[in-house]
Amino acid sequence: MMKGKIFLIGTPIGNLEDITYRAVRILKEADVILSEDTRRATKLLNEYSIHPEELISYNSHNFSSRKNRIINYLTSNKKVAFISDAGMPVISDPGVSLVELSYENEIEFDVIPGPSAVTTAIAASGFGGSNFSFFGFLPRGKKRRRIFRKIAEGLFENKNIVFFDSPYRIKECLKDFLDIVGNRRIFIGREMTKIHQEYIYSTIEEFLNETDDRKIIGELTVVISGREEENE
Repeated sequence: MMKGKIFLIGTPIGNLEDITYRAVRILKEADVILSEDTRRATKLLNEYSIHPEELISYNSHNFSSRKNRIINYLTSNKKVAFISDAGMPVISDPGVSLVELSYENEIEFDVIPGPSAVTTAIAASGFGGSNFSFFGFLPRGKKRRRIFRKIAEGLFENKNIVFFDSPYRIKECLKDFLDIVGNRRIFIGREMTKIHQEYIYSTIEEFLNETDDRKIIGELTVVISGREEENE
């Protein structure tokens, strides 16, 4: 039986102009678009006059209930595209289940590269991008401190540490890191590519002492320098 194809498409992390010509073309050709949040997806799709036959919510919570429906589309030779809220699918976003589905059912799929908050922050940090560990959204409390203890013990020797965090808990997170690992240089990309974008370059100690809690707003991508960059 003829099968369709799945496309995992990278989309802007903030500025809607940061989308590739190829991504727009594939989205226009897609019969069905799966999106992490249909409301956010509609804003992007309207910007580029993209009107799929169907726009369907897909995320890590509803994949089981969507799976058979997706397979039916594919066995009907439909082109199915997936976009997350922002950036590259699978990178701390849904999408891995679609890749597994493709391999398990021998369905053709492709990845359309696009923006990533991770690589954008690494480039802007000045700490170098050849050796880093990405943790997505760090857990809270004991689990987070356990990760920091592993860093202190040298498990991620000399690697830059990259993660996402909320403005409501960034100081708590960095206080734990300072207590367990020590003071290091830090880069925080706030609202990257958006109108209120800000690059914060400091040390953890300086950031904790000098930053007003009320001014920490928006989405944060954090890069902590590796041990070789550590301030004495």
